[in-house]
Amino acid sequence: MNQQNTTQVLSLARHFTVLLSPTPRGARLARLLAVEWMRDHEVPYGVTEAATQVVAELAANAATHGRIAGRSFRLGLLGHEGVLRIEVTDTRSERLPRIQPPSPESDSGRGLLLVEALADRWGVEPGPVPRKTVWAELDLPNP
Repeated sequence: MNQQNTTQVLSLARHFTVLLSPTPRGARLARLLAVEWMRDHEVPYGVTEAATQVVAELAANAATHGRIAGRSFRLGLLGHEGVLRIEVTDTRSERLPRIQPPSPESDSGRGLLLVEALADRWGVEPGPVPRKTVWAELDLPNP
């Protein structure tokens, strides 16, 4: 196999996507699958810890705020060029996430604040209708 084909195989091997039910169980499974994928791809421990929390928050948001009965959400993980990209796609494009100051007495509402603190970059990509994708990127340390 020549160098170009090897690069293509490694690039393809570093991509993972799965459809999950928009339930608390689906959100937990997203986190567990992400941990296994990162372990298999030798993502450094510090990045794995932060990425696990990001996956947990984005999947919980998809299961809570992006939920439509009978429609799954998608978790995607992509490792490329020194970056781990996490994508969570749901089918509620009319409900774009935004950071809001949480109420001090509230038990929820801090998920995107955590994502912003842990990720190097994050954002939302609308479409195609009725979907939206919330993504976060974590820089990987140089080997």
